Amino acid sequence: MAGKIPMTGYVLDTSVVIKWFSSHDEADLENALRLRDEIVSTRCIVTVPDLLFHELANALRYNPNFKCDDVKDAVAAIGDMGFVVMGVDSALIGRAVDIAFGFKTTVYDAYFMALAEAVGSPFLTADYRFHEKVKKAGYVVRLDMIAISG
Repeated sequence: MAGKIPMTGYVLDTSVVIKWFSSHDEADLENALRLRDEIVSTRCIVTVPDLLFHELANALRYNPNFKCDDVKDAVAAIGDMGFVVMGVDSALIGRAVDIAFGFKTTVYDAYFMALAEAVGSPFLTADYRFHEKVKKAGYVVRLDMIAISG
């Protein structure tokens, strides 16, 4: 990547948070862990939809390394990080539907984008195939494109 983008506020995709609970073979794991440490140490503003917790719990539920209590603990740990958690919002759902049709993606993924638009923060994802589909939106940023101290 050419230059790294310094960021102090994010809307995080579940794909980034899942990496925090992944094995050492995971792509971009080091970036994800440095980001987590930066979030914890600098208290930057992280906004997520409550949908993130459902997606995270579901993804970890199907991870063979996680037992029931492990999934509960992981979701609780993310809940304790001090993120700004946004509940369901009909205007955001409407915008997410527009985005989903415009970029031929799921409403679930588009909801994160709609939230990023609404709060005026970049949407940070580690799902690079998704990024390729929506990069023309201009505010969707790949995990490997941000400057993370460490």
